[in-house]
Amino acid sequence: MSKRIFIAINLPEDVKNKLADFRKDYPDLPVHWTKKDNLHVTLSFIGYIDDEELLVVIKQVKRAVGKHQLFNIDLERISLGPTGKSPRMIWAIGAANPILSKLKNRIEQELAQNSFYQEENRPYYPHITLARIKPWEWRKDRREIKQEILLSFEVDSIDVMESVLSRTGPEYFVLEPILLK
Repeated sequence: MSKRIFIAINLPEDVKNKLADFRKDYPDLPVHWTKKDNLHVTLSFIGYIDDEELLVVIKQVKRAVGKHQLFNIDLERISLGPTGKSPRMIWAIGAANPILSKLKNRIEQELAQNSFYQEENRPYYPHITLARIKPWEWRKDRREIKQEILLSFEVDSIDVMESVLSRTGPEYFVLEPILLK
């Protein structure tokens, strides 16, 4: 049976609470808010793979993460995204982070050995999807969302995650936490 898999950094509960509080400032926005428990930083989306491929992915991510040390992610602002297009999401956007970029590249180099993996060729910066915009209703609203924030958190694990889609939205499950040293 195939599973929908991605690699992510899950957020500490206090950071999730602060990001979820943002929606209180915009109760009437035409968006689908991300469930608080689903807030995370995606490092790599893999897609549907079977159990055997999943075991390979877990080994590869463990190898890529190796003895990586703990590090911090700093979130700087909340804004619409992606930039340069009609907005599709509201994001919490992090500062450029060379440690995270290097780790992400190592993970992708490992995953690139698999025929089922499609590497994304676009610039990466840490971001968290807070909401998905309802396009038809947004065209009427067209509100600008820009808010400076100062949130920082320590990353202590990289997680192999499963996304289970349902009518009420996706549910995310940690399949394999890979602890940093």
